[in-house]
Amino acid sequence: MQDRLVKELRLEGISTIDAANAFMPTYVADYNALFAKIPREAHDAHRPIRDDEDLDSIFSWREQRKLTSNLTLHYERKLYLLQDTPDNRRYAGKYLDVYQFPDGRIEIRAAGISVPYSTYDKLGAIDQGAIVENKRLGHALRISGLVQTERDNHSYAGPSTAHGIDGSKIPRNTRVGKKTQRELNQKDLQKAIEVQS
Repeated sequence: MQDRLVKELRLEGISTIDAANAFMPTYVADYNALFAKIPREAHDAHRPIRDDEDLDSIFSWREQRKLTSNLTLHYERKLYLLQDTPDNRRYAGKYLDVYQFPDGRIEIRAAGISVPYSTYDKLGAIDQGAIVENKRLGHALRISGLVQTERDNHSYAGPSTAHGIDGSKIPRNTRVGKKTQRELNQKDLQKAIEVQS
């Protein structure tokens, strides 16, 4: 339909919104004349909604998820945690119904009864703006960078030479003025802070 409308507008030489809106009644009438069909029966089969019917429930998306022994279940990349109660414990290892309603609400039901839950978002969104504007974090990262420059980060391209033929340990040659990661201490951190200040 959308593709056909674009072609019809081009054939009519229409290039503005006002002209397209003026052309629409003519286009709709022509389209309906080509594709509309008269129903076999004139009877209207629509009926009013009964009092016991809930449209939200009727149009909800339902899936089943297995409840773990920890009273958790996974749905849409989120972890749903049920309260640890004796009633909920009896559902461990069983399948529960997860309802997703048109407005986005999620409801977990066990035997048709709604069960309260809390969520844990495994993906966890990080506010990048808050990180960039955090001056203390930037300062801490610069200090950690200065401390790391004091570390012996020398890597060897050859095979491991940690032990000799007789099994004795061969000490690793450290670079002059550098320390292993375990040798870094509070003094090195203090020195980095003074350099940064």
